[in-house]
Amino acid sequence: MRLDRRGLLLGTAGLAAASATRAQDAVAPLDPTEVLRLWPGEAPGANATTRALVPEVPERSTDPAYHDRYARYTTEPLMHVMRPALPNGAGLLLIPGGGYRWAVVDKEGMDCARVFAAAGVTCFILRYRLPGDGWDAGADTPLQDAQRAMRLIRTNAFRYGVESDRIAVLGASAGGHLAGMLSLRTDAQTYRRDDEADGMPSRPDASILLYPVVTMAAPYLHQGSRDHLLGADPSPDRIAAFSLQNLVAASAPPTWLLHAMDDEAVPPENSMMLLAALREAGVPVEAHFFQEGGHGFGTRLIQGKPAAIWPELVLAWGQRNGWLRT
Repeated sequence: MRLDRRGLLLGTAGLAAASATRAQDAVAPLDPTEVLRLWPGEAPGANATTRALVPEVPERSTDPAYHDRYARYTTEPLMHVMRPALPNGAGLLLIPGGGYRWAVVDKEGMDCARVFAAAGVTCFILRYRLPGDGWDAGADTPLQDAQRAMRLIRTNAFRYGVESDRIAVLGASAGGHLAGMLSLRTDAQTYRRDDEADGMPSRPDASILLYPVVTMAAPYLHQGSRDHLLGADPSPDRIAAFSLQNLVAASAPPTWLLHAMDDEAVPPENSMMLLAALREAGVPVEAHFFQEGGHGFGTRLIQGKPAAIWPELVLAWGQRNGWLRT
């Protein structure tokens, strides 16, 4: 089937995505009530320090039309499940950013999920633990949650109307780094097997990265993400081990990249470096670099600019690469 922009816009996916974005601007929709907790008991690596944490979800927005929350000091990681009215069999794990200092809830989580759920994709918004909160696994703590999340989605795929070989990950900013680690460190054993779900593969079937943090090395690093992930003075070996461009192999999933050229927080060279590494490894990859947009725009903050088309571009790419099916 031939896809063009007009066909996509007039089709279920594009029209629903556009309608969802307009509705999102008009009023803040309710959060999904279905919650999937990642771990049956305490999260791995709990200790006296983490048991003393008091989880918070502050609200930054002063406009009742929308939320702008972030989660910090998370002790019980979870996924909010957003089911579409007409599921198409595709699943999407959303990993919002926050510089590894906190995890955004709305801008790159709920807001993006509403757009993709309107296009028929079953969405799972991850609230993950943070590496600086004292967990025993340190920098691998967020990856523990991301791996467990993907395995739980696959385990419960039938329940959610999802096909287990059509589950993508979408990560933004530092969440893009975490999504990249999930996509590239496919053999990493970050925690002890807990139950049957942990026998499932954690590699996503497609990787969608929005203005991702890629490198931990100067001159293009995002200093805050590195400081919160690896500490103030990481060794060269640690820097290399957590820089995505060094982890690419031919087994990486098809990848879609988005960056604005005027991003002053995470330089667009991050996506360029990952693009080059993926191409060299022969991994299917598509990249979009827009003149304007800045950083952290999600779906709401990019309206009226050319980059607002990015969800449509993802949907078209997903159809060409088997994540979505017509």
